[in-house]
Amino acid sequence: MNQRGDDFRHDAAFTGAAVFEHAQTAVVVADRAGRLRHINPFARTMFGLSADHGDLLGRPFTDLGIQDSDRDRADQLLRRVLRGETWDGTFAVVRADSAWLHIRVNAVPLKSAAGTVDGFVVFADEALRGGRVEDLYGLLDRVGSRLAGSLEFGSTMKAVAEILVPQFADHCFIDLFDHDRLIRHVSVHAEGWTPPAGTWYDVGEEVRYPDRHFVYTAMRRFETVLVSDYAYAYETDDPRSARVAEQVGVTSAIAAPLRARGELLGVLTLALSRLSPRQKTRYGGFDRDLVGALASRVALAIDNARLFEEERRTALAFQQSLLPRGEFTPFDGLTIAHRYVPAKPLEAHGHGIQTQVGGDFYDVIPLSAGRVGLVIGDVEGRGPHAAAVMGQMRAALRAFAQADREPADILLALDEWVRQLGRPDGSGGTWVPSVSCLYMVYDAWSRELSYANAGHQAPLLINDGRVEELALEVSDTLLGVRARGGGSGLEDAVYHQANLELPAGATLLLYTDGLVDRRPLGGSVDIPRSMEYLYERVREVADKDVDQIAETALTAVPGEIDDDTALLVVRTHPGELAMEEGWFIAEAPTVGDARHLASSTFKNWGMDRDQAELACLLVSEIVTNVVIHATPHPVRREFTADGVKDSADLPGLGGLGGAGGDEFDEDWSDLLEEAAEDPAPPQATEFLLRLRRGADSVWVEVFDRDLRLPRIRSAGADDEGGRGLYLVDQLATRWGSRPTPDGKAVWFEVPLRSAE
Repeated sequence: MNQRGDDFRHDAAFTGAAVFEHAQTAVVVADRAGRLRHINPFARTMFGLSADHGDLLGRPFTDLGIQDSDRDRADQLLRRVLRGETWDGTFAVVRADSAWLHIRVNAVPLKSAAGTVDGFVVFADEALRGGRVEDLYGLLDRVGSRLAGSLEFGSTMKAVAEILVPQFADHCFIDLFDHDRLIRHVSVHAEGWTPPAGTWYDVGEEVRYPDRHFVYTAMRRFETVLVSDYAYAYETDDPRSARVAEQVGVTSAIAAPLRARGELLGVLTLALSRLSPRQKTRYGGFDRDLVGALASRVALAIDNARLFEEERRTALAFQQSLLPRGEFTPFDGLTIAHRYVPAKPLEAHGHGIQTQVGGDFYDVIPLSAGRVGLVIGDVEGRGPHAAAVMGQMRAALRAFAQADREPADILLALDEWVRQLGRPDGSGGTWVPSVSCLYMVYDAWSRELSYANAGHQAPLLINDGRVEELALEVSDTLLGVRARGGGSGLEDAVYHQANLELPAGATLLLYTDGLVDRRPLGGSVDIPRSMEYLYERVREVADKDVDQIAETALTAVPGEIDDDTALLVVRTHPGELAMEEGWFIAEAPTVGDARHLASSTFKNWGMDRDQAELACLLVSEIVTNVVIHATPHPVRREFTADGVKDSADLPGLGGLGGAGGDEFDEDWSDLLEEAAEDPAPPQATEFLLRLRRGADSVWVEVFDRDLRLPRIRSAGADDEGGRGLYLVDQLATRWGSRPTPDGKAVWFEVPLRSAE
């Protein structure tokens, strides 16, 4: 019957499937697999779908916009209805136009004539706007779930606003104290409305409420204040603010103080207006109590987020202080770009809440004679301990490198260093972090790259538009990990060293695994696929500068960054660097020949005359040192009143610097048989003088086959020698010595000033 008591007419508009087309509630039909089979017009409007919705048919009903956080609820719905039961609950939905809404859903099974469940029907309406008590209670649960999903301050504020507007309020403000200033952090309004400039406080502005304002009262009394009829609150507003509130039709408001750990953090203000249609246009006492309970949860979430942000800033500052700061100083023959990206915070994935800091590290270290040390590595794990290990590792590596030790020797020393950084594992043992580390030494004049590798992935070589993995001949075990020997337990690691030559103009991309170990949204990590992405994107910018390559590599692989990433891009220069060298016999007359080579070379390089003379003086000193001390002498021992002395330590017998020697305890009777024999005359040795020119400096190196490293001695007032290395130390910018596979090298650096 109709409303006048008459029977309905037989009209096809009110029979069969047409009922669902005219029903003022959302009706969605899905099959047993949850795939959409029918969506009525009201549902299309509510979900913001276009009239042509055929493209959605056959897709999961969660594609209507149900949020990932509610996927478990959707699975629960499907299981319940397939058992022949009904399901009732709410979902958070993002409409096709990006607007948020919450819907209350009632799902019932769809049975065939035989009684089998062929699918289900969902009846849905927008929740909260009708003021149903059941919906309001569900709001607290939803707020708690959303706030628990993140500890990031910005995300927490955004989550609160998305839940409350427009479902429970048309306006949402969150004002928080910054010391003694109240600052607006959230200002969200329904239907995309924005208040006119200069009327309501905007985000980032300081907020001042009059003493009689209801928001100020809420903060002063530490209690939630309800304004059921906002018309009576206009008198406490600023005239411009009150005029806008009247124009938009604000009807009711609630202000709730935000308190945590006994401290007032700020205030949450909600208001209703005419911006969105709703059955309930004014707040009541129940709403006030609900907002008060909600504010306590929001305050706790804000406080936790602030504490976490402070912890994260502290940890990041700690880690950043351990990594290279700013740009590296220019290096001859190299162009360098570097990046460090912390991991995305708070992605637990079963591992608990974590901060952003990790153990990835990189460095570029100036070495002797213009050579450069390149480092990339990764400490196991995340958190402050990993960052602390990384800092100690980088400091130790830099110290070993600047002592000009060979790459393999450095990794061996670092392996022992890492073992000393272990900590108790709680079961009576010691946990030692494992560390990957690739250390390379590049000589820009020869383009030779010497390296040793402790289990780190090989860099990418970018050359002539091609991108490929750099072929490393050696790769040994991680630092801190003992190798298992043949039935004899654990043995110390062994590290090897190899050399290769880089092409002119080639680029190396050194990186840690965070660059490719990324998880697509809703997927899992696929390293081979990630490498394909990386190769493809880097190939597109292979001819660009190193900074653009670095930026492209960082964004090449899509997905969440669950691990921090260190990146080092190094490009060799295409041109040749100036170098001159010559071999000389280690005899007194060759000192002048070596000086002549240096003088003519410095003149050809356009070096300032005074600087050239200074450099030639220092060349004479270190070459003379080689001639005096590098020529081999027969090993002799003499019996003196002070004991048995080695000839290398006797004055005038070739000892380096003529310092007194140590006593020998061993039996020297074997020398008696050799005393009757004439020693073989010493063979003349050679030394190599190498001169290198850089952009701002000249380096001089002298190589010989003597394994003894020079040291500065204190010459007495009457001594005729012993001042050569002292002059080098005082007049050169830097100087030093390093062992080589067949001897040593002594070097110094002087500034290069062009003649005017």
